[in-house]
Amino acid sequence: MKSINVKDFFELKKKELSLSLVTDPKTMDKEIVNPYLNRPGLAFAGYFERFAFKRVQILGEREISYLQSLKSEDMYNIIKEVFMYDIPCFIITKGLSLPDQMEFLANEMNIPLFVSRLTTDKVFHQLRRYLYDQFAPSKTIHGTLVDVFGVGILLTGKSGIGKSECALDLVERGRRIVTDDVVKMIAKDDIVIGKSSTDYGHFMEVRGIGLINVAKMFGIQAVRPTKRIDVQIELMPWKDNMDYERIGLSENYVNILDVKIPIIYLPISPGKNVSVIIEVVAMNYMLKSFGYDAAKDFSQKVQADIKKKSNKQK
Repeated sequence: MKSINVKDFFELKKKELSLSLVTDPKTMDKEIVNPYLNRPGLAFAGYFERFAFKRVQILGEREISYLQSLKSEDMYNIIKEVFMYDIPCFIITKGLSLPDQMEFLANEMNIPLFVSRLTTDKVFHQLRRYLYDQFAPSKTIHGTLVDVFGVGILLTGKSGIGKSECALDLVERGRRIVTDDVVKMIAKDDIVIGKSSTDYGHFMEVRGIGLINVAKMFGIQAVRPTKRIDVQIELMPWKDNMDYERIGLSENYVNILDVKIPIIYLPISPGKNVSVIIEVVAMNYMLKSFGYDAAKDFSQKVQADIKKKSNKQK
């Protein structure tokens, strides 16, 4: 199960979310294990049956105003009852002042309290996006990801097949590279985003030469940090006895993080201009996304021609 240490979260997001720690630093020794957020208004009203206590809790003006409207003893008791749950942390928005009982009990019961100067909506939006990214399903594979005419092409194949060389040729032709050798894939909203698995930059290994820095050599316009994966191309050695697709009426798909991605098995041989073919794959994908399929168009024309000739013979 994925988790985020509360202290690490605070150090990473304190500037963006304008966070300040109210409680003792030792209270941050907790883990965030859920990507969702919760506003615990019902819990502070005494309803705990569906209390999502494992989530980060957001307290806005409504919740704080309600607590401050309670008698001191009632406020103490309800806060104590809420804090008995294993809550990762509370974030109070709009820079609101906390009741003294809340800060005291949070330190006593080891619950971290943060205050943000941002509005509740901004905290919700930014924090939800961050947690969603952190907890999104992901995996890494050996491959190369390139942006060809705005289409994300994932090149895969056995080591030494020529993925890096194809990408290098595409970059030289004005295309863009996202990452070489290892691709980290993240599923978001039924799409798969690819990026580098490291923060080292856009380095590429060219066999016989060594490492090169694509951004330094070809310019910043030749790289990009992330790209949606639209098509996977599996490079494979040409074999005479293999039955390769020639018309294109049948489409193959691969399942990546529960998302269907079209896959093309591309045989390569000496003298074959693979980079041009990859560009054709990208343009053909764009045509299909606009509703035009060359293989179906050709098939319909052939069928119409056969039907026309058949009618003439009658």
